[in-house]
Amino acid sequence: MSSLRLKAWVAAAAAVLLPALCPAQGTGGPALGVAVSQPLDPRPGAARTGDAELAAARSAAASAQLLTIGKDYRISANDLIEIDLPDIDALKRTLRVNAAGLVSLPLVGSVQIAGLTSEGAERRIAERYQEKYLQNPQVAVFIKEFTAERITMEGAVVKPGIYPVTGQLTLLRALALAGGFGPIANSSEVMLFRVDETTKKREMLTFDVEKIRTGKSEDPPVKGDDLIVVQRDSTRRLLKDSIIRDVFDTFNPFSILAR
Repeated sequence: MSSLRLKAWVAAAAAVLLPALCPAQGTGGPALGVAVSQPLDPRPGAARTGDAELAAARSAAASAQLLTIGKDYRISANDLIEIDLPDIDALKRTLRVNAAGLVSLPLVGSVQIAGLTSEGAERRIAERYQEKYLQNPQVAVFIKEFTAERITMEGAVVKPGIYPVTGQLTLLRALALAGGFGPIANSSEVMLFRVDETTKKREMLTFDVEKIRTGKSEDPPVKGDDLIVVQRDSTRRLLKDSIIRDVFDTFNPFSILAR
């Protein structure tokens, strides 16, 4: 009798303890404290748990990055913008802002949005569509990618504008991005404005590009938020104005009387 009782007690204990120590089988869930990996789907292209988690992590990272922009962020060249008119699906576009700060939209053509917030861009695009085509259009602008660092090129360059900082950018490379000097540029007086990280004040540096090209001076590095201004050569500008005036006087019969 005692042997039968002992066997019965052992069987009862096993029935209680084994499910807690071993993974559940069949349709039941996993045992407490035990993680059970799901089998991989052998079909080509089938989604796996790891892929889904990676995609979710990337999406969360992208959302976190966009949240750091803030409503005051101003659109700049090379930003990726999604423009949506909810009432007209055919006008929805995802575009990258070009170096001049423009995006090209159906019906209205090029629209300048660089320097505007997303709300400002919405108003400007809505105004352009409202001029000829739509009544009270609703426009939504989403910034999908933005350039963290950029420089501004101004003055006597071929293509002034805002440019992204990619890689190790120098003054000569920045000028090349802007198409080089304009016809009346003063290459010996190129000014670079930069905010000092310590004092937070903008300082000005002047460079002679001809000396940099000949190796007499170092090609200085360019950093994000730098402003580069190429001065116009006053002598060449006066000469150009004089030539234009001479040509105008040649074909203007009243120029003699004016003198």
